[in-house]
Amino acid sequence: MIIKNVKIITMAERDYENGFVRIAGGVFTEIGSMEDYIPTDADDEVIDGKGAVMYPGFIDAHCHIGMWEDSLCFEGEDGNEDTDPSTPHLRAIDSVNPMDRCFTDAVRAGVTSVCTGVGSSNPIGGSFIIMKTYGSKRIDKLIVKSPCAIKFALGENPKNTYNDRDETPVTRMATAAIIREQLTKALRYKNDLEEYHRLKGTEDEVSLPDFDAKCEALLPLFDEKNKLKAHFHCHRADDIFTAIRISKEFGLDYVLIHCTDGAVIADELAEDAPAVVLGPIFGDRGKPELHNHDISTPAVMKENGIKFAICTDHPETPIQYLPLTAALAVRGGLDRETALRAITINAAETIGASDRIGSIETGKDADFSLFRGDPLDITVTPFLTAVNGNIVFGKE
Repeated sequence: MIIKNVKIITMAERDYENGFVRIAGGVFTEIGSMEDYIPTDADDEVIDGKGAVMYPGFIDAHCHIGMWEDSLCFEGEDGNEDTDPSTPHLRAIDSVNPMDRCFTDAVRAGVTSVCTGVGSSNPIGGSFIIMKTYGSKRIDKLIVKSPCAIKFALGENPKNTYNDRDETPVTRMATAAIIREQLTKALRYKNDLEEYHRLKGTEDEVSLPDFDAKCEALLPLFDEKNKLKAHFHCHRADDIFTAIRISKEFGLDYVLIHCTDGAVIADELAEDAPAVVLGPIFGDRGKPELHNHDISTPAVMKENGIKFAICTDHPETPIQYLPLTAALAVRGGLDRETALRAITINAAETIGASDRIGSIETGKDADFSLFRGDPLDITVTPFLTAVNGNIVFGKE
């Protein structure tokens, strides 16, 4: 497939005022200026963009799409197993319904990849996955990375969940203690496994430790060659610093999710250069820990040199409004380029998938959308969206 005569915003080293892309095998194989375009016999489909603007497929770096299904109540709520405060062994891939119609809403808005998973009722909730928003009714065929992170939650959500039942945790310190205890158990389990394999076959051989599903799920957090990320739900300043404190104690590759008070503590937060996902930008201050929620937060973070992605936290903000949340950040003082990067390449880098998505570069997945206007304009939507080089939404 060839898309020609388009302005290409690559989110990489170079943009093209009038360019083309060649796609084969679901990836970009060539990107260049129309001056260098040479038709070939292999170009079985050629689309003339007629001056449209091509952007990389948008990425929602944190949401719960498919976990809380559209138009359903308890029947479609599969994101919080709030019968146990520590459930790291729960897998998002077993819960996301790819036939939820919100995936269609995503595609129509140019959102081609999402990082989705469990909610924040539990101090340790389970895993997140990175997946495409179109391509199969079978989630296994949509996966970019599974798991991509383990979800931890601090602050009001775990407190409220278990306080209603008079069970632990009902305080922030108990929430942190549960996380520390489980991580410590996982480290000991890791050490016991290593000791077993080290001594196996010798006269000092020890027994294989009993299988522990929770500890097994956490072991990738400590893999020095390929660490699984730790996503910390945290809004209030003290919870943000608790997430950093625990992460440093256990050597975790952490991401601060929501980071609502980020602007309040931006100067000190910058000392740690954390990975951050901000959002939802669009919404109300519906609970105490959202007291400092403001659309100017992304601009303040940028001023302090903190890199971030922007998310919808779907269904808190419906996923089709991801570009709108970036636009609101611009209204709050953020520059337009950084806003777009926050839902493309910065999002991909933050969730650990920039080798495949987030920019228009050769070898990367051919996920893109075409616009005849500014994607940050509330009245503008893409007229064509492609996932893995397949046009999944389009109109003449």
